[in-house]
Amino acid sequence: MAESTPIPSTADISRAEKLVRERFVHDGEDPAVALAPGSPRRRALDLALAELQEDPKAKNPSTAWRREFSLLLGLERVLSEDEPKLADGTVLSAHQVDALSGTLAALLAAAQATTPNGNGRAAASASPELLASADILGPDDIVSPTDGDRDSAAERPERRTAPSAELDSPDEEDDEDDEEEPGEEDEPEDDEDEEDDDLGPVQRAAPEEDEDDDDLEDERELIADEDEDEPEAEAEAEAEEEPRDWVEEGEDEEELLAEQPEDPNAAKRFWFEHATGAGKTVAALGFVEASQTGGVLILTHRRNLVDQFNGELRDRGYAKRISRPLLKGEDSSKGPVTVETYQWFVRNAGKISSAYTIVICDEAHTALGEKTSGAIREWTGPIFIGMTATGALIARHVTDLFPTQTSRFDLAQAARRGVIAPLRCVRISPGVGVRTIAKVPLRRGEVDTEFDQDELAKLLDQQPFNLAVANLYRTRFNGVPGVVYAAGVRHAYNLAEAFRAEGIKAQGVSGETPKRELAEILARYERGDIDVLINAQLLAEGWNSPRATVCVHLAPTASKRIYQQRVGRVTRRHPGKEAGLVVDFVHPATKHDDPVVTLHSLLDRDVYRGGAIVVGPVRRGRGRRMRVERRVLPVCAEEERRFAVFERELWRIAVEHLDYGEQHVWAALAGARVAPSGWRRARAMLHFDRTGELKSRFLITAVQRNKNPQLRLRALSDIPALRDPDAFDTAIDIIGGWPRDERREATKIMLRALVERRIGRRDQANAWIWRLAEYTRDVHEEYAVQRWPETKRLLGLLVNSAGGAHARNARRLIHAARKQDRRLAAALLAAALAHSPEAEEALRGARTRMARKPPALARELLRNFPKRRARGSRRRRKGGSGGSGGGGSNGTALVRANGASTDGRARQAAKDSVAESRASESASP
Repeated sequence: MAESTPIPSTADISRAEKLVRERFVHDGEDPAVALAPGSPRRRALDLALAELQEDPKAKNPSTAWRREFSLLLGLERVLSEDEPKLADGTVLSAHQVDALSGTLAALLAAAQATTPNGNGRAAASASPELLASADILGPDDIVSPTDGDRDSAAERPERRTAPSAELDSPDEEDDEDDEEEPGEEDEPEDDEDEEDDDLGPVQRAAPEEDEDDDDLEDERELIADEDEDEPEAEAEAEAEEEPRDWVEEGEDEEELLAEQPEDPNAAKRFWFEHATGAGKTVAALGFVEASQTGGVLILTHRRNLVDQFNGELRDRGYAKRISRPLLKGEDSSKGPVTVETYQWFVRNAGKISSAYTIVICDEAHTALGEKTSGAIREWTGPIFIGMTATGALIARHVTDLFPTQTSRFDLAQAARRGVIAPLRCVRISPGVGVRTIAKVPLRRGEVDTEFDQDELAKLLDQQPFNLAVANLYRTRFNGVPGVVYAAGVRHAYNLAEAFRAEGIKAQGVSGETPKRELAEILARYERGDIDVLINAQLLAEGWNSPRATVCVHLAPTASKRIYQQRVGRVTRRHPGKEAGLVVDFVHPATKHDDPVVTLHSLLDRDVYRGGAIVVGPVRRGRGRRMRVERRVLPVCAEEERRFAVFERELWRIAVEHLDYGEQHVWAALAGARVAPSGWRRARAMLHFDRTGELKSRFLITAVQRNKNPQLRLRALSDIPALRDPDAFDTAIDIIGGWPRDERREATKIMLRALVERRIGRRDQANAWIWRLAEYTRDVHEEYAVQRWPETKRLLGLLVNSAGGAHARNARRLIHAARKQDRRLAAALLAAALAHSPEAEEALRGARTRMARKPPALARELLRNFPKRRARGSRRRRKGGSGGSGGGGSNGTALVRANGASTDGRARQAAKDSVAESRASESASP
């Protein structure tokens, strides 16, 4: 439409609003802006006025108008309010508004992208039909009318009749068995006959004879046009058999690009993801509120969900709009709402009325079967809106059928915002008899991969295991309502018997349970007469109980979609419910790359802490029903993330549950970073180490890399307790590079250990003793010089000689040492330093003969070290009491002081003499 077209008058706008029952100009809007030429709202207004001009007595918009503009204008109306709400006043939450606004944005983008024709209407939405069956054609069968046909079809009035009182029941369903889609096995065929004939306003299309004649003439004209076009189409097909790499002059490229796509209705299919318990049903009712004139068809995968949806519609104020299914020849412009199953949809494909302008697909992942998805693709009239809680887990499949995602509100976001209950998790190892679950084969389905259920049932359905699980539930969750997922129907009933034997009010249910009995069991569960429901997969979807608190994954699953559906049963908030409790029967250290899905792998968490909040706000002291462990475990699979956990949570990691290699990594990190205040805790964290390898790694690393000198000496003193010769030898090598004072203290510690304990073989102990003596040669030389002045001359001759003289001087020193007592002889041999192989061999033989008893030799060398001085001298008394006792006391203290000073001078003189002898030896040629 030209931009110079004036805005319609207020009276015309009011007439159009009365016809379509929607507002074209909202409060506070400028009509010139809201109804700008070319905008979707202006196009809707112009088409409504055109219909009024064609039929001034029209009371309802045409089907074509409803399909294109009913939802768009309704969403604008709902979202224009400060607080969007439903008919009963329920205010939509932020994520529910996001679903509506995302769909509105997609619709506006699609409407603005289409090119309007002369009358302001998009060509893609022309040629309305009353019945969906007339449009269910393949891509090759669709006839594209000319522009003139489009104009005439757009201006052609819709067939309208007065509403009839009641409609007869639809035609009987075919008895042939249809192939069931995933998740549809629980709905029997008999439920199709249970229809409420008193639901909602419906109109029966009763066309007059002249209108039928006009339609027949139009069809004949279309057929004639097709016959005329056939020769041209055949000629074009023959011309296109040979490939061309050029374009003929005058050939329009746009005509080449205007081919019919494989999925013509893909642009009208949207989906959003909301976590289980976050209110997907309320969001769906937001679309019902938006569509005042267009019909809404809600599809779900189970019959019990049909009843739940109808109950929600009644409770939320839409009881008058509930309608039974509209089939061939039926129409209604009062916004009928019908809830049916995917099985019904597949069986009636081609017979559903075009009164439905919106189709809402609940649990959209269950609509991915071949028949259901094919029927959805073939129905090109309405707008499809899919909603699921697990779309991100199988996004590749969902986006194949619903290309455009309009909103996402996953489990983690819902828990963080407090929309659903927080989730706690505890992992329980299934035991030795059930650890072979990794050997259960995986079977690939249409949507995802799952364990072989028969093999899984054979592995888990064991009476001792069932009794152990029942005892565990009674011990840890007694009286807490929960749901247990078993491996098959028979396993569920056997578990129920085991639970009842433990005094737990439990009941097993399955798809074999009669519907009335199942409804009674679920009602008893809500009343509190039953605390635990045990099932295989029946209650994973379509069952909502805010009372459910514990979710026990006794039968593991390899499907994240199934796992999230199970967890969703305990995410709904309830008075007195602090958090949902999830029990995973896996080893505590199970990583994300394991086939078994866990809560931490589902949410991609790095750390597992038993009983702690995995997602959601932490509320301390508010009815917590699970003990929280102090220690944590890294459960992510990537090495970088695991090492980051080691760095961050080093002193809280449960080391006993780590792999053997990671246990050594932890021991090395802990030894390098332990502080004096955390020494005892670090040693206690290795209490499970029976072989001593981890303790040895911890101590050796502390000796080698710890920055605290006192801790290095402390770790060195703990190494002999391991009685590990390799660790002892490594420690002696390490202390050889320490500073002088630390090396002396370390040597004393190691010699004392050789005195007190028997470590390694005798030849090893002999080598260790003389290596330690070499580290402290100055100490033993100082003692020998003090004891025997001839030592200075003998050592000087040995140091200052070379060749044969050096070997002779070494033998002379050895011969002199034999004449001395054991302590002095050991000091002489320890102070000797050989420079030639012959002298080294002589000294080695003498040292070996002396070390026949290593503890005795270590004791003698240890005695050569000077004793430590007292840290604080005894405080002298300033004055006596005047008696002889006082004088005697002062005199004794004076004598002690004088004696101490004399000993100090003697030691200093000895040190000076040793220094002089070394200086003279270095100066001599």
